[in-house]
Amino acid sequence: MRVLLIGSNGYLGRFVADRLLADPAVQLTALGRGDDADVRFDLATGSPGALTRFLDAVHPGVVVNCAGTTRGGARELTRHNTVAVATVCEALRRSGCGARLVQVGCSAEYGPSQPGSSTAEDAVPRPGGPYGVSKLAATELVLGSGLDAVVLRVFSPAGPGTPAGSPLGRLAEAMRRAMQSGDGELRLGGLGAQRDFIDVRDVARAVHAASLSAAQGVINIGSGRAVRLRDAAATLARVAGYGGALHELDAPPGALRPIIGHPRGEVLGHRADALGHHRADALGHHRPDPLAHRGDRTDGEHPAPVAYPYPDGCGSWQQADVRTARDRLGWRPRIALEESLADIWMEAACRI
Repeated sequence: MRVLLIGSNGYLGRFVADRLLADPAVQLTALGRGDDADVRFDLATGSPGALTRFLDAVHPGVVVNCAGTTRGGARELTRHNTVAVATVCEALRRSGCGARLVQVGCSAEYGPSQPGSSTAEDAVPRPGGPYGVSKLAATELVLGSGLDAVVLRVFSPAGPGTPAGSPLGRLAEAMRRAMQSGDGELRLGGLGAQRDFIDVRDVARAVHAASLSAAQGVINIGSGRAVRLRDAAATLARVAGYGGALHELDAPPGALRPIIGHPRGEVLGHRADALGHHRADALGHHRPDPLAHRGDRTDGEHPAPVAYPYPDGCGSWQQADVRTARDRLGWRPRIALEESLADIWMEAACRI
């Protein structure tokens, strides 16, 4: 089976490439903007006609699109997440290869969910930000293309290679800094959100399964279980062997809540780091660095509790209903979050 993989140098694409290359029945060609791609092509600026000529020459049976971006303004997100997919769909319609399209979507397309609920594929999408809107537009283009196509809506990917700017990546980096400097207390903010984390290697397995299946439409890829970020932080501390105390800055009802360990004496207020830098918090909202605060006041004053926005537009809760993936792809998640966190920490620890 000839597979054309678009976006093989991205976070998800690297693992999808590894999974497909491990299948001796797959002949893989990578297309992308980087020098490591077999064929260099920029979907955001390249024409459908040029891509059509390449498809006719290679004649793949499956096209997997992992390309896209999570950062930038509305224009950049639209160009890389929506226009790029329009180029792929138009090129496949013009081509005589008849390839199946596997599009990697995102749970941000759904937007906020009711706490305690599981989101199924028939839920009405209400993305809460430009990233989710750009990915939803791409999904609609795929579904309306008339192609043999499936869209995998991936929830919150985790595991090796997790970007440093992601919530779990920021947690690991904050813990690395605390352990490197010998800090006995680490104060974290923005940990109230609950997300459905799925290991990136399980995502790659799902893409492989979708490539071989005849399933069409939208299929959720997640663990089926929402995990609070503060619980992920406690697990990360355990696998890292961090023996200090973790405190949540913005925990209701307005006082610092210990996550693990015990406060030393009076609960301290917080400040920006020693250099006065402002960084993004665990969920990407820019404010004085909440992932590495050490108390330096003993007057018992605390900042007022902050209602953190969620830049992914998904609100405080997301949990996937993954029954469709089980029934139509024969896929189930295999890797537990603790293993994913251990791999994230392994990479962070190499920087100590």
